[in-house]
Amino acid sequence: MTQQIPSTEPELAGVRNFRDVGGLPTTDGRRVRHGVLFRSGHLAHATESDAQFLTSLGLHTIFDFRNAADQKLEGADVELPGVRNLNLPLTDPADGAEFWQMVRDGHVDELRGILGDGKAAARMSTTYRVIVRERTADHARVLAELAEDSVPALMHCAAGKDRAGLSIAVTLLAIGVEREAIVTDYLESNAKHRRYKVRRSSDAPEAWSAEVMELLSPLFDARAEYLEAAFDEMEKLWGSVDRYLEEGLGATAEVREKLRSKLLD
Repeated sequence: MTQQIPSTEPELAGVRNFRDVGGLPTTDGRRVRHGVLFRSGHLAHATESDAQFLTSLGLHTIFDFRNAADQKLEGADVELPGVRNLNLPLTDPADGAEFWQMVRDGHVDELRGILGDGKAAARMSTTYRVIVRERTADHARVLAELAEDSVPALMHCAAGKDRAGLSIAVTLLAIGVEREAIVTDYLESNAKHRRYKVRRSSDAPEAWSAEVMELLSPLFDARAEYLEAAFDEMEKLWGSVDRYLEEGLGATAEVREKLRSKLLD
C-alpha cells in the first residue's frame, strides 16, 4: 500500500521544487492518485530531515535524469534505505557542462552574445525537441518501469524543471491527463521557493546585474512554449501524441492500462 502524504506541501530545506503530482485530472474524469508520483530537483543536498521525509513516502524508485557533469557539480543523491536509484541521463537542457561553465564564468558581453535576442529561449525549446526526438529509449524505459513495479516513484534532474518536467509530462500523457493540466503543473516550477539556485563564479556586483539576470532568466524559467515545443515535436514526427507513445515509446494499450491502474484513482 502506498503512503498517502498530507495535502500541504512539505518544507524541504535542501531539495528544491518537490511536489506530489497527485490530483491532476484525466480526460475521462479520473485523477492521478496521491502518493505514487513525485517530482523534484536533485537530492544531493537533502538534509537529514529531508531524507526522513522522503523515506516516509515509501518510494520504490528514484529516476535521476542528470548526467555526469551535473553529478560532478552537485554531488550524488543522498541514499535512501530500500529505494532503488535509476540514473537515466537525458540531454542537458542547455547543451552540457561546457555551456554551463560559460554561464557561470561569462561576463555580460559573452552572455549577451550567446543568450541575447531570444537565443536563450530558442535554445531551451530546441533542447526539448531534441529530448523528444533522441531519447525515446529512455522514456520508453521510464514508462515500462512504472507499468511494472516502480511506484511510488520520484523523478528528478538538477532543477526538476526540464528533463524531469518533460519526463513527468510524457508519463502524464500516457495515462490520459489533460494537456492543460500538464502545462499548469509544469509551470508550478516558476514559484520562487522552487526555482533552481543560480550559480555564478563571481560575486562581483556586475555578475548579478539586472542585465545578466535577464539574460539568464530563460534558462531557469519554466515556459509553456518549451513544453509546447515538445508536444509539437511529437506530433510533427509521429503524427499524433498517441502514435508517439505507442510507436516511439512502445506504450501499447496494455502498457498504458497498467500505468493507469498504478497511477490513477
